[in-house]
Amino acid sequence: MTTVHDFPEKSGSASNATAKVLSDRAEGEAYVASVCFKHGPPRLLGVELEFTVHYADEPARPLDPDDLATALGPHTPRTLRPDSPALPLPAGSPLSLEPGCQVEISAQPQTTLRHLDAVVSADLAHLETLLTARGLYLGDTGIDGHRAPARKLGTPRYAAMERRFAPMGDGGATMMCSTAGLQVCVDTGEAGELATRWAAVHALGPPLLATFANSRVHAGRDTGHASARWLGVMDTERARTRSAEPSRDPAGDWARRVLDTPLMVLPGHGWDAPDSLTFADWIDGRGEGAGLGRPTEDDLAYHLTTFFTPVRPQGYLEIRYLDAQPVARWLHPVALLAALLARPSTVDKVLELCEPVVGRWECAARFGLSDRAIAAVASEVVDLGCAELGMTGLPPETITEISEGVQSLVHGSRSHQS
Repeated sequence: MTTVHDFPEKSGSASNATAKVLSDRAEGEAYVASVCFKHGPPRLLGVELEFTVHYADEPARPLDPDDLATALGPHTPRTLRPDSPALPLPAGSPLSLEPGCQVEISAQPQTTLRHLDAVVSADLAHLETLLTARGLYLGDTGIDGHRAPARKLGTPRYAAMERRFAPMGDGGATMMCSTAGLQVCVDTGEAGELATRWAAVHALGPPLLATFANSRVHAGRDTGHASARWLGVMDTERARTRSAEPSRDPAGDWARRVLDTPLMVLPGHGWDAPDSLTFADWIDGRGEGAGLGRPTEDDLAYHLTTFFTPVRPQGYLEIRYLDAQPVARWLHPVALLAALLARPSTVDKVLELCEPVVGRWECAARFGLSDRAIAAVASEVVDLGCAELGMTGLPPETITEISEGVQSLVHGSRSHQS
């Protein structure tokens, strides 16, 4: 398992002189299936933590990128300072930035949740120390509660994305510049388990999105929605944000979808993609009018980075639907998900419990646990996950803390249901 950031930057074309040219659609689909779904025993667990960054004395003040770079020092990503050494944090986690200068820690995957906790906790503490010394702090919700979206990084990809999303409404700018998520990365599993695990991580989406939703206030305004963050993602571009459907062949279905999705950006070709040109069109030669040669595997690999689905396959499953949590509680949803996916029998139970609310993404984002059906399922899912926390290898006192924390979210919500 490796971590891949949402908005990787490349200075030139995604192709290179040695990259393999894709001769037909079947070859493209085979490539996608092979790199996005790697089989084997579930062994590794990773997490990517995004946070908005604010001034301690004035949270609504627009963030000056120079202040952030000064605080981060040698850890400053090269998207902000091209000459930075971009050192990982002391426990090994790379640091990156989203377009609005949200910071992201991408922890190296670990074989146990206890080890992951140690790595992330150490790197988060170091990051907080750096920021505090410069009068900055990490936000504790999934969206910027104080400031309107404003792109701070001037990279070509982000500029092209901004141009592409602008005619579609505010969702693109909100997703790029105001949101912060907590992404849990789990192994795909054995080939025979793939369809079930794929279905389960999607089925868990609405109840867990609602359980951990905390992004109601954006730019000083009460949106009225439990997760304005996830609504912003959904409002960006449906072709690259909509959830996958349950499938007996997730790899094949995903590969077909990838090839049938329009290109978003084109590094090395002016960055702005021709309207409605899909990757399959490009393979078939229909990009020649736009001056595009034949695409390569590198081009297809880059295209894969332009999907922002609730679950994104990258050789492992990147679960993307959770709002960022306060620093002290980042482990709660990670441990709960790890417990719910630890055993095939638990995965089967997850599918059974979640069946009444499968696919109710928008409802979960708008109403959260005030929706009775979602709240009822969330309560059962949390009870199941807490009963399985012993499978995570965490210390008993940590298990108790997590169990009490997540139980309070769902059981404390009953008095607020509509």
